[in-house]
Amino acid sequence: MHRIVVLNSKGGSGKTTVATNMAAALASAGHSPALMDFDPQGSSMRWLERRELSRRPIRGIAAYEVSGGVTRAYQLRSPQDCDYVVIDTPAALDRTGLVEATRGADSILIPVMPSAIDIHAAVKCISDLLLVSKLRHADRRVGIIANRVKSNTVVYQSLLKFINSLDIPLVATLRDTQNYTSCFDRGIGVAEMPKWQARKDEESVRSLVNWIRRNNQLESLCAS
Repeated sequence: MHRIVVLNSKGGSGKTTVATNMAAALASAGHSPALMDFDPQGSSMRWLERRELSRRPIRGIAAYEVSGGVTRAYQLRSPQDCDYVVIDTPAALDRTGLVEATRGADSILIPVMPSAIDIHAAVKCISDLLLVSKLRHADRRVGIIANRVKSNTVVYQSLLKFINSLDIPLVATLRDTQNYTSCFDRGIGVAEMPKWQARKDEESVRSLVNWIRRNNQLESLCAS
């Protein structure tokens, strides 16, 4: 089972948007994903509650809930029939939280918004991640997502300059569009919208799926 962790210590970076669209894209591609929500706000689980039963299934795990009747390990177990689990992490993770969130991760996605505040926060998050999780800049498991982007703007160029200064790949660029808001309200992802309505956004999310699949293939080769 391939574990995909979506993280950024700053709130409002778009982690839930990435996690839900990633899960929906994997489901629409014929996979059997689970969506694990560690964020106390429970946004990913609310999205999943709005998903129609006619859609391809996505298993939900409300990891932010604490149950006294079962062990924590049992509560966080991933369904055996799932081949991917997408993990939506909370904001304000400290270094200990980063270690816990990334333990056993096969892919780590870091969404970054095009603003000076978000870029500064991303620098700290990535530095902490590399320090405490013993990852290298060139680790194939880590990818950056430019989120809520308006192309041909000065702030977007600043974001690209920041990303280019790293040895971490930019794996997708998500536009600043109402398509993602509309999808959240309906419990779907842009990959499940009509192509005429969300072609550019579907292509961006598909590039994410392709990157995850390459990681999964490399993981399988290393294990064999």
